[in-house]
Amino acid sequence: MAKPTEPISACLRATRDLTPDVRLFEIEPDSPLVNVGPGSHIDVLVPTDGRPQLRSYSLAGSCADGLYRIAVKRLASSRGGSIGMWRLKAGERLTIFKPKNSFELSYDRPDYLLLAGGIGITPIYTMALALKQAGANFRLLYAARSRRDLAFADELATSIGERLQLFVSEEGQRIDIGGEIAQLDARGELYVCGPFGMLEAAKQLWSQSGRPAAHLRYETFGNAGRLAGAPFKIRVPRLGLEIDVPVNRSMLEALEDAGVDMIFGCRRGECGLCVLPILAASAEVDHRDVFFGIEERAMNSRICTCVSRAASGFLTIDTPDRTPNQRLSQRLSVQAGGLHKIRE
Repeated sequence: MAKPTEPISACLRATRDLTPDVRLFEIEPDSPLVNVGPGSHIDVLVPTDGRPQLRSYSLAGSCADGLYRIAVKRLASSRGGSIGMWRLKAGERLTIFKPKNSFELSYDRPDYLLLAGGIGITPIYTMALALKQAGANFRLLYAARSRRDLAFADELATSIGERLQLFVSEEGQRIDIGGEIAQLDARGELYVCGPFGMLEAAKQLWSQSGRPAAHLRYETFGNAGRLAGAPFKIRVPRLGLEIDVPVNRSMLEALEDAGVDMIFGCRRGECGLCVLPILAASAEVDHRDVFFGIEERAMNSRICTCVSRAASGFLTIDTPDRTPNQRLSQRLSVQAGGLHKIRE
């Protein structure tokens, strides 16, 4: 399994509510800050009612004043991360890990389109500030359910002015992603961070436009799916196990809790390392990953255990029969690849 490296002791200096359910955390590490670029994130050991859980959050802003800033959305369906973070008070000690970047911004393009949905604004906000400072040509399209959900909107309006366009779904506003892509310079890049539906639409429309796949860069967050989260059971005939999966735990976590030796990387449905075969399902499977394509998800033969779930009932799966040497090799491979972030 993947392990974070270089733990760092830190102090939570202050918190501030950006919206009714998005809170900004200012964290001061005991060791000097590492230079980070837009799209970087830190991993945090979040205290929960059970064991501490590793969660990852995008850095907001340049960190020029010696503080790491992260924005955490409080979710009713949280697996413990957001609730644990929101319970923290200024002055408390934290364990964080050295910043990483799996969503890097390039600076050599003639045009940029930034697309954000909800809490996905966090890395996009930082990119917009960096592109403004670099004198780049860009636009930022930011969608949210209501105006009160528009975190960083005031700061962005002040910083980038007319480059920012807001879209509020409660007011009937929608982003014409295809039309916006058509306006982008042929050599331009699209950066997307938002909910599953937004990302899937952007990927499909980008492909249809015939533009280079490498010029579309995206990041997922959370594990929201088409169906509301519900408890269900996992059956593993090979191991003679029947495991309960609570609404606030992932399949991967439930399998780990039961002592099943799992391989994983991103924990957000991107890398595919935690994928297991589906043998049977008593209810609909809610595929919440971005690893599989539409056709693969429709086949319903495999599942990303870190984010996807059954709607109810039970899910019968198989687990790989790994030898100790295979497990070690896979773990080292995953460690080399690093971790990704879950924002909740």
